[in-house]
Amino acid sequence: MSLDTRWAAPPERLTLLDDEVHVWRASLPRTTTKPQQLQSLHTLLSPDEISRAERFHFERDRASFIVARGMLRTVLAVYLKLHPSQLQFRYNAYGKPALDGDEASSGLRFNLAHSHELALYAVTRNREIGIDVEHIRADFAGDEIAERFFSSTELATLRKLSLEQRTEAFFNCWTRKEAYIKARGEGLSFPLDRFDVSLIPGKEPLTLNVHEASSETARWTLQSLMPEDGYVAAMAVEGDGWNLRYWQG
Repeated sequence: MSLDTRWAAPPERLTLLDDEVHVWRASLPRTTTKPQQLQSLHTLLSPDEISRAERFHFERDRASFIVARGMLRTVLAVYLKLHPSQLQFRYNAYGKPALDGDEASSGLRFNLAHSHELALYAVTRNREIGIDVEHIRADFAGDEIAERFFSSTELATLRKLSLEQRTEAFFNCWTRKEAYIKARGEGLSFPLDRFDVSLIPGKEPLTLNVHEASSETARWTLQSLMPEDGYVAAMAVEGDGWNLRYWQG
């Protein structure tokens, strides 16, 4: 698996065009972050976010949440030209976040995902979007989980692959399905066996097939992402013809 080398520091004046999707990458702490950095990000959070952070039992998980949410606010504030602490969020019935308050009409759409030591943020305008990232763990990529969450078509494809390919293919399938579900914003109320995604390593373009819903299939574009060695990531974006840019947070 070759890694994407296009991640770059953003310019001082960053704009997001209507035909663009921006993906940001940020590191999360597995050990305690520098106290000054952590405190700085903590001050950006809302009382609700602080309460959520305090519910984590382990300090590293609490620090990861603070960094992930603080970075989300920092990223979105770049586009909205506001202080990160001013942002307000609302959540649909399945937990998908969106901007609230005066910024709800901005057209800015976003989604975030984090795993192990990495967080990804996808930002666009006036189109739904979902993103997922997973730290590759061979012990997690077992038949029992695949049989529970993958479609019959996906399972058949997975079982035809060599042992060397199966772990990456498993996480390809997992992240692409998660990205699509998150983009829809309906959680697991939409059955995972009602759609198929392509999963063979190195095979492009990615495909999505929503059973008995050709219009839904045509509505979305899947995009693979290679953020860092040891991770697999994917994004589902409404529509096509958009340009992708990568930023290092």
